[in-house]
Amino acid sequence: MAQTVVIAPDSFKGTVAAAAAADALANGWRRERPQDAVRLLPMADGGEGTVDAFLAAVPGARRMPVTVTGPEDAPVEASWALLPPTVDAPGGTGVVELASTSGIELLGTPPRLRAFGAHTRGFGEAIAAALAHGVSRLVLGIGSSSSTDGGVGMLTALGARFTDATGQPVADGARGLAGVASADLSELAALPPDGVTVLSDVTNPLLGPLGAAAVFGPQKGASPDDVVELDAGLARLAALDAFAGIDAATPGTGAAGGTGFGLLAWGADLVPGSAAVAELVGLGTAVAAASVVLTGEGSYDGQSAAGKVPAHVGAIAAAAGVPVMLVAGRIAADADVSGFAATASLTDLSGSATAAMADARRWLEEAGAALAWALPRP
Repeated sequence: MAQTVVIAPDSFKGTVAAAAAADALANGWRRERPQDAVRLLPMADGGEGTVDAFLAAVPGARRMPVTVTGPEDAPVEASWALLPPTVDAPGGTGVVELASTSGIELLGTPPRLRAFGAHTRGFGEAIAAALAHGVSRLVLGIGSSSSTDGGVGMLTALGARFTDATGQPVADGARGLAGVASADLSELAALPPDGVTVLSDVTNPLLGPLGAAAVFGPQKGASPDDVVELDAGLARLAALDAFAGIDAATPGTGAAGGTGFGLLAWGADLVPGSAAVAELVGLGTAVAAASVVLTGEGSYDGQSAAGKVPAHVGAIAAAAGVPVMLVAGRIAADADVSGFAATASLTDLSGSATAAMADARRWLEEAGAALAWALPRP
């Protein structure tokens, strides 16, 4: 008997984006059960692959190419996704991700870490392109940032002006925050009529020991002394009159080097990424009509139950009474997998973590085939 299968993984970070992971799992499943109806709903939390996930999951979605200023000023060929009109967004929805416009992946492999120079101007340029197209709602993914500029580059691209004590524009990146004396938001682009939703599973505040500089600065090349300087720059930004009433302690303001703060100041809503993506792509409806659900991520461990994609997909499936299966690059010893009908580890299938990462798509396909066999035959 044919079954209906929903495949809804997150990205396998560092190896395969969510859309490609879903496709590989589907290929393996179809190899063993070609009669089944398979629906791909790749998930995302706002990081790399968010645009591709929406393009794969939403019928009628279109890729919109755009050239932007990269985090080190070189032109970057990027794209945003245009989702069809809905009742909630009759002018269509634009999905823009920071990772492909101002992300750390754009600084090379391994990245040329720049604590002070990288900026978010390109992200703002892509947002401006979506607004110019006429979308009535924006969905913005802000994972995988390369910078700690508090969103100043993004806001500048949207019409804001940041100046030093002499009235001159400040330098790009975090280096400009040390001298910022004034912010003029009067020419900032208006929010689209149906609002701006920001996807991020990061809840850090802007400042302090849990803030953007302290937690994420070292990942971008910041030394301990740099972290102190970066935090002071962000504090200087937050204290400007233009940001009066914007609480820098709000969860998520520290996301993407403080870009969450800049977006909050623009008037955007900061929301948990996994839940918002699930709602936008209609995951609940799809799961309710499914016979089985596959989900996964790169590493499933004891922390994965706290808001990660597999846990959220699993909760939706459990509420609908639909069995859910897990695929992960590795499944840690402390992971609780009791809620899954079956599991598959790419590390176990390939023989080692190195082999799994070297050809992740192949082993994702094998995982899909293995789980297809695990589904009981009627």
